[in-house]
Amino acid sequence: MNINVNGEPHEVTALNVAEVLIELGYGEAHVATALNGDFIPSNQRVESTLTPDCKLEILAPMQGG
Repeated sequence: MNINVNGEPHEVTALNVAEVLIELGYGEAHVATALNGDFIPSNQRVESTLTPDCKLEILAPMQGG
């Protein structure tokens, strides 16, 4: 299925946010996720189903001051 991740098109086989994080190489990384503009807490990623052309944002914390 084609989805948009951080503004870039991706072809994925994952069906939910938890699976797509693994598929894209994030594994157990501490990241924030939003699906179609809605924040998805980590404990709701399995229930958050992907649809064709959905928009997923994956944000990693940044260090610095």
